[in-house]
Amino acid sequence: MKRTKAGFTLIELMIVVAIIGILAAIAIPNFVRFQLRAKAGEAKTNLKGIVVAQESYRAEFDVYIAAAAEPTFLPGSVKTRWGLVDCTGANMMHGFCITGWAPEGEVFYQYQVVAADVDGNGTTDVYTADAQSDIDGDVANINLWGQVKGTDANGMSAIAGGFGCPAAGVWDSVTASNRIFSSVGPCDGVSGRSVF
Repeated sequence: MKRTKAGFTLIELMIVVAIIGILAAIAIPNFVRFQLRAKAGEAKTNLKGIVVAQESYRAEFDVYIAAAAEPTFLPGSVKTRWGLVDCTGANMMHGFCITGWAPEGEVFYQYQVVAADVDGNGTTDVYTADAQSDIDGDVANINLWGQVKGTDANGMSAIAGGFGCPAAGVWDSVTASNRIFSSVGPCDGVSGRSVF
């Protein structure tokens, strides 16, 4: 009896490698986009927390509080330490310390609140909280989310955010324009979507 060795031919191996390459070419970009969308979820969650803190403060003191940008630099694709870990001393007068809001742990985004007195009554009656990040690390596309709190339905008394969220409201994908108030959303047509 003659024994033959069984194995794969070179053609069969090349076909398997080609199939794996095609699957990787499809799966890897989708996986990266999925990761970036998950990172963008931080901005939505934290902005909602800022909104709750602002509204709670307004309910008690009848004003909104502005908060300087924190962290003080634009984070990239790696999480950054939140600088206001201690709200005593010089940090005590920071807007986030006054309202009592802080994120849990490190962040991918930089947060800021701009507040103004638009009706001239001496109290800050509108604000815009916005968050920006370069979560894909390419510097070309900054991911920008926000919440614009205006005093009327058409936003004529709103204020623009410090990072560029317009006074016209956050992005409405149905009308492809900025027109949504008092709701957290992307500040432009590309933030939080496949382009980061």
